[in-house]
Amino acid sequence: MKIPFCSATRPQRTLALLTVGLFALLTPWAAVAQNEELPPGAAQGSETTLVITDNVRAKVRLAYPQSTYENLSDNDRHVAEEIEQTLRDDLDYSGIFNVQGPADLAVLQLTSDQLHNFEQYRSLQNDVVLLTTIKREADKLVLEWRLYDLPSKQSIDGKRYRGLPSQGRRIAHTLADELHRQFTGRPGIALTTIAFQSDRDGANRQELYLMDYDGRNQRRISAHQSTSGYSAWSPDGSMIAYMSYFSGEAGIYYVDLATSNKVPVFVEGTLNLSPTFSPDGRQIAFAHSDESTNIDIYICPRQCSSPTRITKASGIDTNPAWSPDARQIAFTSDRSGRPHVYIMNTDGTGIRRISFEGDYNEGAAWRPDGAYLVYASRRGNRFQIAMTSTVDLQTRTLTSGPDSYEEPTFSPDGKRILFTVRKGRESQVWVMNADGTNGRQLTHEGNNMGPAWSPFVQR
Repeated sequence: MKIPFCSATRPQRTLALLTVGLFALLTPWAAVAQNEELPPGAAQGSETTLVITDNVRAKVRLAYPQSTYENLSDNDRHVAEEIEQTLRDDLDYSGIFNVQGPADLAVLQLTSDQLHNFEQYRSLQNDVVLLTTIKREADKLVLEWRLYDLPSKQSIDGKRYRGLPSQGRRIAHTLADELHRQFTGRPGIALTTIAFQSDRDGANRQELYLMDYDGRNQRRISAHQSTSGYSAWSPDGSMIAYMSYFSGEAGIYYVDLATSNKVPVFVEGTLNLSPTFSPDGRQIAFAHSDESTNIDIYICPRQCSSPTRITKASGIDTNPAWSPDARQIAFTSDRSGRPHVYIMNTDGTGIRRISFEGDYNEGAAWRPDGAYLVYASRRGNRFQIAMTSTVDLQTRTLTSGPDSYEEPTFSPDGKRILFTVRKGRESQVWVMNADGTNGRQLTHEGNNMGPAWSPFVQR
């Protein structure tokens, strides 16, 4: 998401559980997957409240036996199996559930007696059981699910999702996020999307891509046949701002994801880099220079002819990042002699330095609660991911190893961090927990970088 900092002496690397009530969740994108309450015949039990607090680390033990299939062709069965596996992976990755699947449950003596089966699931220390049916109705696949509390044997919730077979993974992600909200009161990230840039279309061409949060379904969304990327999402997830050289000089653009229209934001001057949306989505901050000015931070509406300059130091200022509360902007500056991370008010006042460890710090991103910044910090001859408190400046280094770890950005729930791993000339997008554990590579084809995580899907 961040443009590597450039200086006059360094060549520019341009692309180089809470109490939960029982409630129904409605999805706003019915054209993608229709969400229906269960029919009247599916009786609900008395209200069951499940409690998880942040201080309790035990996961919810969830039994998820194989789905029942009805009226499925061979192709439908393949999609149904993908739905099941995607859902299991989503639930496991959420960190909320300890999922027991068909292999774990094979030791049980299950019958047609549901109450008997509930006791069997509970014998393996499960708290809840998720029962699913996948069937064909006209041109749609239907996922019908019910969640039961095993101690009380009461139904907690249940719905139907309907969608085309091509939308099977999205159906699974929808249920995963609904279960996440059911047990935490907070949205999940299974329906979120990651933007990144890749040269897989040719060595002299870098285009903007999207992928699902788990790295699947990678698809290109730009065709500028030039260097394009380093993107930033609008707060509602409907637009992505990015930089591109397709008109000759580096300009700032945004793409409307609903229409695929590419709209210029500001393309004047010699250099326009690293855009970031304001929290209300009305403005974009970016780094700009022309023949008579240094690289500084500017702000303008989504389209403008005369942006407002907010930094005027003698050094180079770039990589702005708007704070979640809209009051501040983090940025990279070499005003102290070497690049470091700073914070300022949105009018350019109140500048204070944030990074003090390492000899080169750049590309800060805010945690969604505004309490921390993550950024790339050079220690020795390689970059590591560092995280600094915006209150007391306490700093932790989250990565270590022989490679260079750069361009960090938080997931919308603040629990994970996307970043770029550079190994020599190769670069790939990875994800890890926000404490630096459980790193996982998401991209493999070509060189990939500049990741940006979308906001939560609006409900």
